[in-house]
Amino acid sequence: MEKLEKLYEGKAKKLYATDDPDVLWVEYMNQATAGNGEKKAQIEGKGSLNNRITSVIFDLLKARGVNSHFVRRISETEQLVRKMDMYPLEIIMRNTAAGSFAKRYGVEEGTPLKKPILEFCLKSDPLGDPFINEDGIVALGLADEEEIAEISRQARAVNEALTDIFNKIDVKLVDFKIEEGKTSDGAILLADEITPDTCRLWDQKDHSGRIEHLDKDLFRRDLGNIIPAYEEIYDRLMALAATEGVDSAE
Repeated sequence: MEKLEKLYEGKAKKLYATDDPDVLWVEYMNQATAGNGEKKAQIEGKGSLNNRITSVIFDLLKARGVNSHFVRRISETEQLVRKMDMYPLEIIMRNTAAGSFAKRYGVEEGTPLKKPILEFCLKSDPLGDPFINEDGIVALGLADEEEIAEISRQARAVNEALTDIFNKIDVKLVDFKIEEGKTSDGAILLADEITPDTCRLWDQKDHSGRIEHLDKDLFRRDLGNIIPAYEEIYDRLMALAATEGVDSAE
């Protein structure tokens, strides 16, 4: 596979074309951001960890019947993915009240929700990724009703599978954000990444009632270094993959 011109550079990744028109080359960066990019830092090792974490998660999801754009990891910081026509949506699943949801509704962080909540935000840095409902998505031509139904179905399937994965490594999946896109042959698939950058993860091992964050809230809230937490998530995921016979090697 040959790496060609750079197509895109975001907050955490660079995308490159390849000699296969249906495959992209992804490079994970060490940059950490929060507050819609207002807070930034270069953290050595972050790109490698997120590349490895998202690779093993996509492999564990595939073993549970959840397909994605992921092809394979090719180095410590790089992977190959299927080229997608991305929906300009952030798709959020919430299992426990936390973050902006807790603030929005005046709910104590950590309050269990009676059912998982699916939310959509318009993916737009200039607008601050505003909330948008299904009628708004259709009215703006971002997706039609059938596409929204399939995206929603997949989001709930991802939540069910991820909850199982993280429960098995003693981690509470509080909430997460995913993105989806459409392939050249019209298949809607999970895309982008699933990492501690995009999930809120709390250690379920005993911490005397104190929440132990294993996610980007450590950076976002100035609670500590993210690298040991990300390493802990990766090590536990790899142990699970080995137990389940899932090969997530380069």
